[in-house]
Amino acid sequence: MSKPNLNQLTELEKLRHSTAHLLAAAVLELWPDTKITIGPPVDNGFYYDFEFKEAISDSDLPKIEKRMKKIVTEWKSFERREATAEEAKEFFKNNPYKIELIEEFSTSNEPITLYTSGNFTDLCRGGHVDEPNKKLKYFKLLSLAGAYWRGDENNPMLTRIYGTAFDSQEDLDEYLEMLEEAKKRDHKKLGKELGLFTFSDLVGSGLPLFTPKGTIIRDELENFVAKLNKEHNYEKVWIPHITKTDLYKTSGHWDKFSDDLFHVKGANDEFAIKPMNCPHHTQIFASEARSYKDLPVRFHETTTVYRDEKSGQLGGLTRVRCITQDDGHTFLMPSQIETEFDTLLTIQKKVLSAVGLDDYWISLSLRDPNNKDKYLGDDEVWEKAQTTMEQILKNKNIPYKAIEGEAAFYGPKMDLMAKDSIGREWQLSTIQLDFNMPKRFKLEYTAEDGTKQTPVMIHRAFMGSTERFMGVIIEHFAGAFPVWLSPVQIQIISVGSDHREFCNNLAQEFKNENIRAFVDNTDETVGKKIRNSAGQKIPYVLVIGDREMNSDNLSVRVRGQEELLEISKQDFIKKIKTQIRDKALDL
Repeated sequence: MSKPNLNQLTELEKLRHSTAHLLAAAVLELWPDTKITIGPPVDNGFYYDFEFKEAISDSDLPKIEKRMKKIVTEWKSFERREATAEEAKEFFKNNPYKIELIEEFSTSNEPITLYTSGNFTDLCRGGHVDEPNKKLKYFKLLSLAGAYWRGDENNPMLTRIYGTAFDSQEDLDEYLEMLEEAKKRDHKKLGKELGLFTFSDLVGSGLPLFTPKGTIIRDELENFVAKLNKEHNYEKVWIPHITKTDLYKTSGHWDKFSDDLFHVKGANDEFAIKPMNCPHHTQIFASEARSYKDLPVRFHETTTVYRDEKSGQLGGLTRVRCITQDDGHTFLMPSQIETEFDTLLTIQKKVLSAVGLDDYWISLSLRDPNNKDKYLGDDEVWEKAQTTMEQILKNKNIPYKAIEGEAAFYGPKMDLMAKDSIGREWQLSTIQLDFNMPKRFKLEYTAEDGTKQTPVMIHRAFMGSTERFMGVIIEHFAGAFPVWLSPVQIQIISVGSDHREFCNNLAQEFKNENIRAFVDNTDETVGKKIRNSAGQKIPYVLVIGDREMNSDNLSVRVRGQEELLEISKQDFIKKIKTQIRDKALDL
């Protein structure tokens, strides 16, 4: 087995890692000429990658599961033994994948360990349950996928088998039920059904095209965040979509990310389509002299960056090649960090509350105290920044986990993990403290004592990216958006041709109040029109016939409710405008 460090796993991760061993053992019994590779625990389960001589399919998974249940009865423990590189290579002499791992371990002077259960032995760092025959009971194989060896498309394509495991049948059943619900909520499926976005082979993978309806949702989200930025003294800026590569060489991104960029050849210079905005914003800060009196300086813009993601890693809106960020950067003094982080977390809470993602926690990434040479910045600034960030989270009663060694080399960060309506966690945004980039670009301000000082830089994007955020909330709401986000807020259905003019005039009245109302004038039956509106998950539907034309009140069909809402037109308009203003989640 390969990374992560399996000796540091939680008990549930150990159980899943142990089940990955069991999966490999079953596969080898069923297909003895298979080459096994690696199989770590991952979020919500585990996987194992195999090189099969003959292709298998999802229909083989029940057979593998049955063999796993038979094998595990004989597994009383995981027996560990250390081996020399030569011994391990001899054991796996017909498996080039294991040989490659063994060579890496020996080069790094890492102990080479083999673990045996029953008749199965694997190369592994460790991290297993005791008494596997008693604990490995509640597991399920989920799916097959293709995966390049070690994620490199230049390497052989392997077959990845995904599975999950829990320590009780109840937890397993609950998770499997959630997976079924997730299938119904798949944003790729709903995006097509609701007419929100599309993909085109002529445009390219990972490059979504948003329809008028999808663009309404994008605009509503982005305008909401822009309003919050303005309220908190961010100034809007604009930058081009290409830049000389010198910018990223100076920032340090070129050495790490040059293979992930889209390159553009100019007549005299090498350019790149921008993969991030922060280096550009440093140049706006550097364009004029700054004083301590000017700080904090806050820039923001909503703009798209581009990264050449591998095609196998792309997935709907949650992993794309064009990433629209509600990006912002603050340049400030160290003494202003606490106040600024407090403000950022306040804004973040407003953004999440507006879409009902109130259940979240923060992964607080700190530097490794035993390996400080990996990080830029002096001890005093790091300690103050980390202590300040942790204290802010405590003061705001925001759940968090402090994880040493996970900080970026340029500063600590907060990764926001939000739980959606069916219990899945999504990493949505990051707030990062940066001591590095201001130094690399020689940014400075005049301090109160007249000396030149280097500012600290904070990176943040409240949605992370518009595309990913939309993918998450489509699934979170199952496409039934709150009124403020719904592309169509009111659908008006005419019973017959005699009612169309009245319907069109009524729609215009709503539009004059900035309410998105549309008329279904198709020749379908009224019943079909109502079913279509329900399928489109429209919040409010009005059916207009002779009776409705002659009434002072509206009879409103409310999404998800059986009884009609009887309400005057003015009260209805007031109700919807209040829901839009308050970002109400309920109808």
